[in-house]
Amino acid sequence: MAFGHQRSESLRLLLREIAQSGPIPRIDLSERTGISRATVTTITADLLRGGLIEEITPPKDIDARRGRPKVNLKISGAARLVAGIKVSDSSLSFVLMDFEGADLVALDCPLKPGRHKPEDLAEAIAEGLQSLALVANIETKNISGVGVALAGLIRADTGLVYWSPSLTQRNVNFVDVLTTRLNCPVFVDNDANLVAMAEAEFGHGRKHSDFIVVTIESGVGMGIVIGGQLYRGARGSGGEFGHTKVQLEGALCRCGQRGCLEAYVADYALQREAVSVGLVASDLITQDAVTKVLTAAKNNDSLAKSVVDRAGRMFALGLANLVNIFDPELIILAGEQMQFDHLYAETVIEQMRKSIVDIDKPPPEVVVHKWGNAMWARGAAAFALDYIRDLAVDDLEDA
Repeated sequence: MAFGHQRSESLRLLLREIAQSGPIPRIDLSERTGISRATVTTITADLLRGGLIEEITPPKDIDARRGRPKVNLKISGAARLVAGIKVSDSSLSFVLMDFEGADLVALDCPLKPGRHKPEDLAEAIAEGLQSLALVANIETKNISGVGVALAGLIRADTGLVYWSPSLTQRNVNFVDVLTTRLNCPVFVDNDANLVAMAEAEFGHGRKHSDFIVVTIESGVGMGIVIGGQLYRGARGSGGEFGHTKVQLEGALCRCGQRGCLEAYVADYALQREAVSVGLVASDLITQDAVTKVLTAAKNNDSLAKSVVDRAGRMFALGLANLVNIFDPELIILAGEQMQFDHLYAETVIEQMRKSIVDIDKPPPEVVVHKWGNAMWARGAAAFALDYIRDLAVDDLEDA
């Protein structure tokens, strides 16, 4: 690779490879990236001077012919700090991550349920970050960037939130709102996309190049990984599984349309159906209402079973559509509602299998990952970390 004007790209490429594969010797960096050994030596020297990477000598690893220890390169964890945030219906979950991607501190803060003005949600996030910094014994100015996982239709490259159940307004550039309040780089993406990123980095997706994550919380989301890359669609709002249509002129969804899958399987949908048949009182909070319905169904209450069974049939139909369209290697079901088994019971998965195109190969594997909100926040932090590494290179070139 030529040096000159491509130096910046070489810096980024080598830093990214060290982050993904380190600790790694210089000769392996050259072979993996196609950059000449001489250029690798020059570029990594710049990264070392900038404090973005460091040299380590593996114990008892000596080159017998030359009598010199083998030297590997790794990311310097102390170079930068990044925060990841998961915005849920009634809480904010924070993770502080170092430049190497290691978790340092995690924290949950309560959030008033319902929709918020963009400025109010930004203020709540700022207060939570301050609490996170106190726990980590740092100042918020030491945080180089923030990643935010938010439900809704979001264009990640611009930070434009077309719609979110957490915001009172549509078409809000939430990145601008947050950047102004936090005074640091902010990156916002759909929460299901960031779950998929977390699965690729830390979870079940690590050994798969093609997989789908379906998230089930207060709504239904999806993250798609194809060829090892997160798929967002032309407008940045691809993968909105919860808003695929399963019923013509069907139940009202919180997005404003009718017949969406989410309007049949999300927690508010179960509550609404249970209220309509007299199973629960209309003033019961959603979580309690869902728990009551699912408990009654397990105790063979006929009305409760009819509500839960319909949700399962709709979910199976939606999963079958995913398989028929994408033919993934793996489907991962994740989210708060994984504490209940009504949407991943064997009867539901079997209904899905019966509805997919029949070929002489087994259907995709379906796994359940019952992780908490901290893992969603880790995905948000990993999302921000990619950008922060590029900004760190920019700082290095400007120095």
